[in-house]
Amino acid sequence: MENHKQGEKEQGELTIFKARELISSNILLSVTAVAIWLGPIHFVVFSIIFSLLFLSFSKCLLVFGLLLLLAFVPIDDDNKLGRRFCGFICRHACSYFPVTLHVEDINALHPDRAYVFGYEPHSVWPIGVVALADHTGFLPLPKLKVLASSAVFLVPFLRHIWTWCGLTSATRKNFTSLLSDGYTCIVNPGGVQETFYMEHDNEIAFLESRRGFVKIAMEKGAPFSSSFLLWSSIDSFLFHFVTCWLNAKYSIVFLCTPLASQVNAGIM
Repeated sequence: MENHKQGEKEQGELTIFKARELISSNILLSVTAVAIWLGPIHFVVFSIIFSLLFLSFSKCLLVFGLLLLLAFVPIDDDNKLGRRFCGFICRHACSYFPVTLHVEDINALHPDRAYVFGYEPHSVWPIGVVALADHTGFLPLPKLKVLASSAVFLVPFLRHIWTWCGLTSATRKNFTSLLSDGYTCIVNPGGVQETFYMEHDNEIAFLESRRGFVKIAMEKGAPFSSSFLLWSSIDSFLFHFVTCWLNAKYSIVFLCTPLASQVNAGIM
């Protein structure tokens, strides 16, 4: 975190975090990190297909039983080895893309408060959110959780890695409980629904029908990053965007974009 502070570039009140300048990495480490982070679901599918085609019936049942066990066995989200492993993933994944995070008035964030951040767009994978993870260390907030689809936590291996990376199930009960415990929550209000409306060179973020996260934030007294729907900010801070290098194109992930109802985040 000390290196991050040394590498911050402040222009007025704007703080810019550039992953490749702040994190020492190389192509081998960054590719390995991304493969481990996003690859478990592919590994599970490959394991199932391989077992059905090449293993005997008894060994196939053994593989299925192991996958089923890993899908439901409890996970210790504070496991030191797992979190240390995922710290490697988050830091080097940021360097791979690379990620640039712009934060306006970072001093307005108080480490002893819980906040709610709205994150858009979702895309097929909400990969830009790695810039906000606690392992990455850009944000001066000690307790951070990212709310993700409950389906993620039914996939063997993927559920372990993502839990240790600071993700948790996006249920109302879980969201409310985390805020009560002082955790800052990062929410993607559009969610997986957005992926069904993706178009070439254009991404649509659905926000108007997903206002529940703001209501919960207000009920819990947690400042939320505005303004998806022209709501006013409770605190004096705005997160602008995350820029990721993806397949030789720039993907702009809007946090607090000042547009109403429907947001078109262009892929340039």
